[in-house]
Amino acid sequence: MAGADGRTSFGTSGRSAAVSRETAAEAEARRRDEEALSADDTVDLGEVRREAGVDDVLDALDRELVGLAPVKERLRELAALLVVDRVRERFGITTDRPTLHMCFTGNPGTGKTTVAQRIGELLTGLGFLRRGHVVTATRDDLVGEYVGHTAPKTKEIVGKARGGVLFVDEAYYLHRPGNERDYGGEAIEILLQAMEDHRDDLVVVLAGYADRMATFFEANPGMQSRVAHHVDFPDFSADELVTIAEGMVADQGLRFSSEAHSALHEYLELRREQPWFAGARSVRNALDRARMRQARRLGEGGDTKVGLADLTTLEAPDLRASRVFAGGHRAE
Repeated sequence: MAGADGRTSFGTSGRSAAVSRETAAEAEARRRDEEALSADDTVDLGEVRREAGVDDVLDALDRELVGLAPVKERLRELAALLVVDRVRERFGITTDRPTLHMCFTGNPGTGKTTVAQRIGELLTGLGFLRRGHVVTATRDDLVGEYVGHTAPKTKEIVGKARGGVLFVDEAYYLHRPGNERDYGGEAIEILLQAMEDHRDDLVVVLAGYADRMATFFEANPGMQSRVAHHVDFPDFSADELVTIAEGMVADQGLRFSSEAHSALHEYLELRREQPWFAGARSVRNALDRARMRQARRLGEGGDTKVGLADLTTLEAPDLRASRVFAGGHRAE
């Protein structure tokens, strides 16, 4: 009978059928043969984008992330290049696979992890990755505490990420110069080798603060040479943070009163200038605290009878109780 791969296998009862399986290389060669075009053919690039789900991924990114115009523009340029490269290949034009390893720089809470997830989907739809999943790792996941511990840890993480994206957050912590007992250098060497050996099956994204990543690359030129795309994530403006907050509360069935909306804008103007502000993460934390204040206000007020509007509306006092308005430097 015909197998799932189109080949025929035979067997008898009581004996397992031998099933031939294509290797990844054989499957890729067959795909190329099936998609091959002649010089007289034409291709609708829009249809290629739709079939690969490119526009769906980019549209989802627009919906999920407020602002970040330069980041989104860079991804659209990359997507356009990859679509054209795929079509060139079908015409028999040999092009080197583009280097897809990346560096994301910017403050916390600016959407770097979300963008990495969408890149995984994008590259999978275009056939550059098998799975497109994202494995997030930090120094603790990669670097061991004694001789012989780092290599298996790093190789295990690389193995989990194969076919997708390895997102190394705060990558500069891998490098600790002057410490002879630190094994971060070994992790870096293994990552460098994986980025070269598995460049057809793995995309590594290094992320962190811009100044620290610059120092990291200066100390590790081999890593710099393997990263083709450097994408800077700008901080959100106060207006963009308000839009993010509105989306967060709407997802929870809540809303701001007009007075609360004004208080929110003032809060974010003040908070984003203070230490340890982490963009959308800090917004989420602030809203969690506002919800707790709302709950206490409703349950401990003089009149504890509430209706739907009371339960779903955040009021100005729920936000203005933050010590940020009193000039405090701790997030609250």
